[in-house]
Amino acid sequence: MARPASGRAVLEQAKGVLETARSVDELKMAQAVVLPLELGLTLRQTAAVIGVSPGWACRLRRRFERIVQGEESPKPPRGGRRRELLTPEQEAVFLAPYLEEAKAGGVLVVPPIQAALESYLGRPVALSTVYRMLHRQGWRKLAPDKRHPKADPAAQEAWKKNSPRNSQKSSKGSKEPAPSG
Repeated sequence: MARPASGRAVLEQAKGVLETARSVDELKMAQAVVLPLELGLTLRQTAAVIGVSPGWACRLRRRFERIVQGEESPKPPRGGRRRELLTPEQEAVFLAPYLEEAKAGGVLVVPPIQAALESYLGRPVALSTVYRMLHRQGWRKLAPDKRHPKADPAAQEAWKKNSPRNSQKSSKGSKEPAPSG
């Protein structure tokens, strides 16, 4: 025979949460308390109604009791930057001199920023980390490169004039008959 459900001290609070629950987790925790105490359901029956395993139903119930008693705080919502190196405000302060220089017409070069960030944090960071930080602070590359830095305009023009493609076009367009031989 199963032992009787405990937690009558938090029953009224659980009923209140049933009406005002803002998340599925809150609702399931309150149901895990109310169903056995009000309807006399077993742990297995309660778990079937809530849609979780019996072990999880027991955890939900105990967790609700601990939250009500103040032993545990409610779980914070998922999301956010859990492994941030700097807060957004610290990032803005760190990047301010570099971004001001870039706005004044200078070029924003990322590897020196990476080296400065590594010395500031005292640990190595990936180059992608710096790019993501710049993106979060609103930096974007305003002018794309129009040409390759090692490009030779004279060689390009010479190739355009003497390319095999151009010589084929001129031979196709000619009206003279091909020499027979």
